[in-house]
Amino acid sequence: MNSYLLFKSLHLIAVISWMAGLLYLPRIFVYHVENKDKKEATDIFEVMEKRLFYYIMRPAMILTWIFGLILIYLNGIEIFSHLWMQLKIVLVILLSAYNDYLGKCLLSLKNNSNIRSAKFFRIINEIPTVMLIFIVFIVIIKPI
Repeated sequence: MNSYLLFKSLHLIAVISWMAGLLYLPRIFVYHVENKDKKEATDIFEVMEKRLFYYIMRPAMILTWIFGLILIYLNGIEIFSHLWMQLKIVLVILLSAYNDYLGKCLLSLKNNSNIRSAKFFRIINEIPTVMLIFIVFIVIIKPI
C-alpha cells in the first residue's frame, strides 16, 4: 500500500469519528437541558459530554487536520490553486470553530451557566450535516 492511500484512509476514519461526535454531542445537550432539574441525570450527561468531547471529538479533529495536511503535502502545495480545495478548507475551519463552540457549550452546561434552550441545540445539531454534505460533494465532484 502506498503512503497516500494509507493517509487517505486514516483521514477518512478520523473524519467519520469527528463527525459522529459533532452530530451526537448537541443531542446530548438537548437531553441535558431538558433534564436540568434532575441532578442524577445531569451528572450522567456531563460524564457523557466530557468523554465524547475530550476523548473522541478533540482527538479525531486533530487527527483529521494532521492527516489532511499530510495529504496536501503529498499532493503538492499547488492543490491550493483549486477553488474546491479552498472551499473545503474554509468549511473544515468552520467545522473546527463549531467544534470549539460545542466545547464552550459543554462548559456552560457543566457550570450551570447555560442560557440556551433544547430547541437551540436541536437547530444547531443540523449545522455539521449541512457542512458535511457540501464537503463531500465538493471533494467528489470537484466542480470548480
